[in-house]
Amino acid sequence: MSKKVALITGITGQDGSNLADLLLKEGIEVHGVIRRSSTCNTSRIDYLFDPENKTYIHYGDLADGIDNLLYDLQPDYVFNTAAMSHVRVSFDIPIYTLDINSTGVCRILEGIRKTGLIKKTRILQCSSSEMFGITPPPQNENTIFHPVSPYGIAKTAAYWLVRSYRDGYNMFACNSICFNHTGTRRGLNFVTKKITRTACKIKLGLVNKIELGNLEAKRDFGDSRDYVKAMWMIINHTIPDDFVIATGQTYSIREFAEKVFEYLDLDFYKYLVNNDIFKRPVEVPALLGDSTKIRTTLGWEPKISFNELVKSMVDYDMEELLHDLK
Repeated sequence: MSKKVALITGITGQDGSNLADLLLKEGIEVHGVIRRSSTCNTSRIDYLFDPENKTYIHYGDLADGIDNLLYDLQPDYVFNTAAMSHVRVSFDIPIYTLDINSTGVCRILEGIRKTGLIKKTRILQCSSSEMFGITPPPQNENTIFHPVSPYGIAKTAAYWLVRSYRDGYNMFACNSICFNHTGTRRGLNFVTKKITRTACKIKLGLVNKIELGNLEAKRDFGDSRDYVKAMWMIINHTIPDDFVIATGQTYSIREFAEKVFEYLDLDFYKYLVNNDIFKRPVEVPALLGDSTKIRTTLGWEPKISFNELVKSMVDYDMEELLHDLK
C-alpha cells in the first residue's frame, strides 16, 4: 500500500514545521509549500531533509493558488497553516492580509473542487481565536464572532468559506479554531518570542531594555506541539467538523513576561519600557478557550503546561544565543 500524502502550506512556520514532524512520525509523505524568497527561510525544517525522510518542498503562493500542485500530488490531506499571521501588522497591510488569509483559502478550496479531489482530499484550515475579538470569554464553537482586526476579519471569512464548501459540495473541510499558541519555533516578531529572546539577551548583557505595548491583554497560551496533534485528530475524525483548541487557562502579557524574567532571576520592571507603537488600533482584551468539544469528542487535551512552555522557550533561546556568541 502506498503512503498517504499530505500537503502543508506554510511548512516553514511554527505550526507547519511541527506538523511536518508529526506527520513523518505517522508515516505520511510530506510535501510543503513555501514562497520564493531571495533569502533562505527554511531554518525550522532544514533538519527534515534527510534521505530517510520523505519531505518535499514546492514553491507556491496563496496569492496565485496551488491548483497545479493539487492536481500533480493528489494529496490525501491539505493543512493550510500559511497566513499573514501577525495581528498588529494586519492593520498596516489590510488588503494583503485579506487576500492571503481569506481569498487564499478560497483558492485552495476551489482548487480541490476544480481538480476533482472532493472525494479524496481532506482539508484543515487553521482558524484563529482572533475571530472572537471582543466577544467576552470564555469562547467556544457556538460563541458569536466579533473580530476587530483585519487579521481576525480575514480568518472569519475563511472559516465561513470552509463551512460553505463543506455544506455545498460535501467536501471534508474542517476548521481548527486555535487559541494563542507558541513555542521554541515561534517567529521573532511575535510578542512571546520577543519577550523570551530579549530577556535572554538582557541576562547575557547584550541589551538593557525591553519595549512592549499593551501588557494587560489576556490570552490562552498553549504549545504548538500540542496543537498540531489536535489538528491531526480533527482531520482524521469520522466527519468534518470545527473544533476549538485551547488550554482553558488565561494569562496576561504582563504575567507571561513576569514568569520569563523570574525564571532568569531578573526584575522585569527594571528593564521595561512602554511603547505605544506596539499597541493595536483596536485591542482584544481577553481570549479564553472552552475546548470541551474536542476533549469529549476526540479525547484531546494539552500535555505541556504554561510553566513548561515558558521554560522550554527560555532554555532554547539561551542555548541559541550562547551558540551564536561562540
